[in-house]
This record gives sequence, C-alpha cells and structure tokens, in this order.
Amino acid sequence: MSRALVLSGSIGMGHDVVAEACASALAGAGWEADIVDCMDMLGRASSRAGRGIMRTLMAVPGVYDAFHFSQLRTGSPVARLLDRAAARQLVGPLAELLSRRPAELLLSVFATGAAAADRLKAAQPWLHSVVYCTDACPHALWTHPGTDLFLVTSDMSAAFISYHRPDATVTVLPAAARPAFYSPPTRAEARAALGVPAGSGCAVVMAGAWGMAPLERIAVALADSGLHVLAVAGTNRALAARLEMVAGGRPDITAFGFTDRIPELMAAADLVVTTPGDTCTEARLVGRPLLLLDTVPGHGRENLQLELARGGASVVAVKPALIAEAAKGIIEAGRHQVASVERPDPGAWARSLLDALATVGVSPADDAEVMG
Repeated sequence: MSRALVLSGSIGMGHDVVAEACASALAGAGWEADIVDCMDMLGRASSRAGRGIMRTLMAVPGVYDAFHFSQLRTGSPVARLLDRAAARQLVGPLAELLSRRPAELLLSVFATGAAAADRLKAAQPWLHSVVYCTDACPHALWTHPGTDLFLVTSDMSAAFISYHRPDATVTVLPAAARPAFYSPPTRAEARAALGVPAGSGCAVVMAGAWGMAPLERIAVALADSGLHVLAVAGTNRALAARLEMVAGGRPDITAFGFTDRIPELMAAADLVVTTPGDTCTEARLVGRPLLLLDTVPGHGRENLQLELARGGASVVAVKPALIAEAAKGIIEAGRHQVASVERPDPGAWARSLLDALATVGVSPADDAEVMG
C-alpha cells in the first residue's frame, strides 16, 4: 500500500482541518495516510514556546503585522534563520519515523513541515514533496527548491508562489473542508437540537480556535438586537468562561467551548460571524453568508480580502454595536437565502487533489518507488 505523511502543525485549528481533509482524500484512493503534528515533534518545551511566541506576537497590536509583512512575506534573513532552526529540529524525528514506516509522499500543510520535507528530500530524492497552502498570499517560508508541487486555492495564491519561486509547478484547487460539512442537518433539525426558536434570526459567532475577538461583547450586542446567538470560544478557556457568564440566564445566547458541532451550528443559523480562514469554506458549503471580523493580523488581513473577493461575505469593524447592525441588516434583507445553492459533490475535492498529484507522478501505483 502506498503511504503518505501529512505534515501539519497545531497552531490554531486551520492546519489540522486541511490535514484531515487531505488524509481523508488519500485514504479514499487507497493510500495509508498518517497525520504528523510538527509542533508536537519539536518536543514539549519547543512546541510550548513556539505557540506562546505566536500568541504573543498576534496579541500585541501591530507586532505580527510588522513581522509578517517585513520578514515572513519577503523571506528575510531573520525569517530564514528561524525557519532553518525549526526545520533542523524536525528532520531527525521525521527521518526516524520514515525509517520505521517508509512513505513516498510528504504532503505539507504547515510551513515548517515544508522546510523539513525539503531537507528530507535532499537526502532521500525518491520522496515526493508536495505543499498545500490555503493562505491568500503564501509567504516565502512556504517555498523551497525541492518541492515538486504547490497546491493553492486561488490564482492570487498561485501568483505569490511564483513570486518566490518562478519555476514552481502550481495547481489551484478548491478550498478543502472536512466531510461533515458536505452533509449538514437541515435548518429545522439543527434548530430543534439546539433549542433555537423556529422563527427567530440566528447567528453563529466564532473567531478561530484561539477566539481572537471580544466574542462575549459581540454576543450580547447581537442578542440585544433580537437575534439568537450561538457563540463558540474554541480552545480559548478564558473566553469560554466569559461566554458562559454572559449566557447565564439568557435563553437567547448559547455558549460553547471547543466543539465538533460546527456543521450543526451553521445549519441552525442564518449568518456566520467569524474571522477569515477555513471556517469561511465550511460556511459556504453549509450555505450560509459570512460577516467577517478583521482581528487576525498578518496573513489574516490578506485572507480577509480574498474571502470578500470570493463573494457571499461582508466585513465590519470590530465594534459590537456595528456588528449587530450589520448582522441584522444581512438577515432582514434575506441575504441568508444563499442556503438554497446546489450542494457540491463531496468527492469533487478529493478527485481534484488526486488529479493534481498525478501530474507530478504521485499515485497509489507508486509502490515500486518506495525506498526503505
């Protein structure tokens, strides 16, 4: 059986979502696909430090914007130095894993994984190295000379790969999503399960796994405007506690921490209020419009612009009263009726991924190439 390692990184949930979709598509075609968390492979101390640094950079206004646009996007010497240091820590554990369970495909959905894959391929040239990046404008650390194929989700993203590596082979795919979003429950079923009144306007409010927005204040403003609110804190425990506090005694606010019920929540809602990212793809599959919050710095600014260009989305300043006004306007104008669009074929994305891999000689028939 052909084997692949999908190299992810648990910073937020975005990389994990894409990794899960890729592994599912490969498994459906007969591959044995293992998802590897590069952050965990760095070791407990390094992974905790990496996540902490990232949270700090993104929490201080302007800091991550400056780092992203002046260092990561351009591939400055400082950024390359940090990238090489992280990749060096990954190469040993990944090489050991490959020696125990040989694979012919390294599919990186995390930039540091892409750097490590490049080093592994230099030592083991029979490996196929493929990068799948869902960012609007992939920064320089996504691109390496040994990568055989870059998979992106827009022509804009493809142009930025070529900006960094003009000779790259690039294929544009639809954005990936987890299988559950292709077959959500009906609005009536979801509302009954969640206790949302049948005739009320309803909004889901979230801000990524890290909860990067004042969701408790936004939830109150939306509820005060007459909407039923389903508020999701993600992995942010402090935010989850604040949401539970404001939801206490209010039947029009339901608070969630980390939950796997997002397809159900979206199905129950008329509108998804969120930050730009993979949630936008999921909301479109369920058939819900987006009201985007501009709270994610750096690549988040670029992703927001791409989501607006894709349509079905509006943007609003992160001021609770303005968000409530915008949400009410979208729902009352009937723009939530995009729910009637034709449901996409759940197998189409998997086929597009496999077709793209085949263009660089990667298929389940490659067993003869496995070296070990």
